[in-house]
Amino acid sequence: MARELLFILISFIFFSKKKNKIPLLLFSFFLQASIVFAQHDTHHMQMKDTMKMSMDSMNMTSVFSNHLPMNRDGSGTSWQPDQSPMMMYLKILGKDSSKMTSLIFHGNIFLRYTSQDITKQSKRGGEKFDAPNWFMIVFSHKQHKNVFSFLSMFSLEQITESGSGYPLLFQSGETYNNIPLVDKQHPHDLFTELAINYTHSFTKNSDINVYFGYPGEPALGSGVFMHRLSAINNPDAPLGHHWQDATHITFGVGTIGFRYKKMKAEGSIFTGREPDENRYNFDKPTFDSYSYRISANPNSSFSLQFSQGFIKSPEVLNPNESVIRSTASIIHTKLLKRDEFIASCLVFGQNHVPKGKRLTSILLESNLKLAPLTIYARYEFIQKDGEELNLLQLTSNPTFNIQAFTLGFNKILFTRFKTDLSLGIQGTINFPDTNLKTFYGNNPFSAEIYLRIAPSAVGHHRKYKSN
Repeated sequence: MARELLFILISFIFFSKKKNKIPLLLFSFFLQASIVFAQHDTHHMQMKDTMKMSMDSMNMTSVFSNHLPMNRDGSGTSWQPDQSPMMMYLKILGKDSSKMTSLIFHGNIFLRYTSQDITKQSKRGGEKFDAPNWFMIVFSHKQHKNVFSFLSMFSLEQITESGSGYPLLFQSGETYNNIPLVDKQHPHDLFTELAINYTHSFTKNSDINVYFGYPGEPALGSGVFMHRLSAINNPDAPLGHHWQDATHITFGVGTIGFRYKKMKAEGSIFTGREPDENRYNFDKPTFDSYSYRISANPNSSFSLQFSQGFIKSPEVLNPNESVIRSTASIIHTKLLKRDEFIASCLVFGQNHVPKGKRLTSILLESNLKLAPLTIYARYEFIQKDGEELNLLQLTSNPTFNIQAFTLGFNKILFTRFKTDLSLGIQGTINFPDTNLKTFYGNNPFSAEIYLRIAPSAVGHHRKYKSN
């Protein structure tokens, strides 16, 4: 208990110069939720050590299928490898595997200081004390061949980050006060997912699902970066977020998917316009865009996908411009031993404006957990033009090649009530295009230090056969 009190004191000092004490409230909420779920597991599952419970004893399956492991569930309806550990609090009602109701809570909070240009090579960097965060609650009821699920995701970043978001060199996308956000990552909406899903299984090898979200995530991309194990310790959004997985908050999504053994085909109709600046409202659904995705899990360690989205008028400042977004990804996860794993991801994303440019992004990231130490890295290559970076003085609107490499470390300080508190540090060296060095400097260096609060990994020791 003394260490928990020490952490609260550190957090208070960390944010003492800010009027907003929301990060402390977030920590309190996390702590209380973890206690409630831990007490429930102890009472209802009658286990001596809930931290060592296995997926076999719980018989937990996907919220999208009775014949797949829950470990496969990514964001929206996307897949990840079956060996993926799950960071969550879990409550189960019912002992019959054919009739089971579950309540799951996920979340992630970073209490952080970030500086985007330590060497002051330009005026485009920034620094901030902030707290990127997200929370997810999933309710699922399984009965024989049918699964009914409600999925919700929330973020308080409008409060912890303000409307302009947090500083991030070379980032772009969305607006604030009707001005493009550049060198900043926009805050996410309060409601990032409110979705329902129904799945019917025909046989062990085949099922069909129908998903509707307002907001929700269409079948486009590998699953949002916040849910990828390879990125879970990195507080920053990828620079290619709006090339790869920015549609994870879409106000109006309808998806139908069909799975046969190791493969799944999906199609979505959805609203193309990205969320507006009001992070608390529900934007008007238009269902003017569509996408398709082919996913495959050839074995328990790999998950592959290819998808395309035909997105009408995504940006409010360019209402007449539509985008064809193509993505492909390979995700690999390998369990090493208890509480240790390596998770990696390779993502390709390309935005193509019809009769216009093709701008490409490539991301490679990996997360090696050697409890209690974690080492992670991210490499990005992305093409952005002068308009995207708001360099309007460049009338020819040239395309720039940008690269960035991030290396980070964190260590779990202690675990209480199935919740990890980790101390981390990371640095990023940026490699701007030669023609950008006038604006950004030669190699601006970014660094940050953070405390991360998140559920511990549970129930990932069972080895599944991919269906």
